[in-house]
Amino acid sequence: MDFAAAANTSTRHLSYLETGRSQPSREMVIRLAEHLDLPLRERNTLLLSAGYAPAFQERSLAELVAARQAIEQILDAHKPYPAFAIDRHWNIVLSNRAIPQLYVDVAPELLRPPVNAVRLTLHPHGMAPRIVNFAEWRRHVIAELKRHIDARPDRGTEALLAEVTAYPAPPARIATEAEQGAQRYATPLKIATDAGVVSFLSTTTIFGTPTDVTLSELALEMLFPADTRTAGIVNALSTAASAAPQRDGILVDAR
Repeated sequence: MDFAAAANTSTRHLSYLETGRSQPSREMVIRLAEHLDLPLRERNTLLLSAGYAPAFQERSLAELVAARQAIEQILDAHKPYPAFAIDRHWNIVLSNRAIPQLYVDVAPELLRPPVNAVRLTLHPHGMAPRIVNFAEWRRHVIAELKRHIDARPDRGTEALLAEVTAYPAPPARIATEAEQGAQRYATPLKIATDAGVVSFLSTTTIFGTPTDVTLSELALEMLFPADTRTAGIVNALSTAASAAPQRDGILVDAR
């Protein structure tokens, strides 16, 4: 009854649509998908299942010129701190390539496009050995993957979860008071570098009111220093990186 009222239809008609006794109009399918808050990709699937053409285009990021330029400006403005644009399966499609020292000792195959952000941090040949709070970070990432699957089941995300949970897990331990306390408002990513341990907090930004499937599934992940020590180390690493020859293979953009 609540759904019918929200979609401005009768419970009788909605029941007929559910049981297949009535054929929905294109407008009704769009309205129902909107009130179910389905992602654009799933709205297209719903339209196809009802016998209608998809309503939303799916173009490559290269074709979305204005959006790509906006993303590149945001990522570049975030330097010297790392920032990435990732797709629905956490593949990095653009990055600002900040702080290449973070990826020292990462296996070359993990840095070839498409670079997957989850695999990069949790794989034993990736950044995992340098993540100081790896057990905590692993719990956070796995919980995030499960949350996405619970909200929107997806084979790609399910396969990624199965893969990373099969990686060697750190020994179980009791969470420290600092991890459990009220002062812990977010899970940091702590990485050991030759210049010291850097600690980052991450934020996620998405595009508002997208009408393209690709754009609707992109998110910007930006890392911010969690303390003043990190800010100082990052500035020093960035200065050193800018003075050194350009390194290949560090989070190359997937174009």
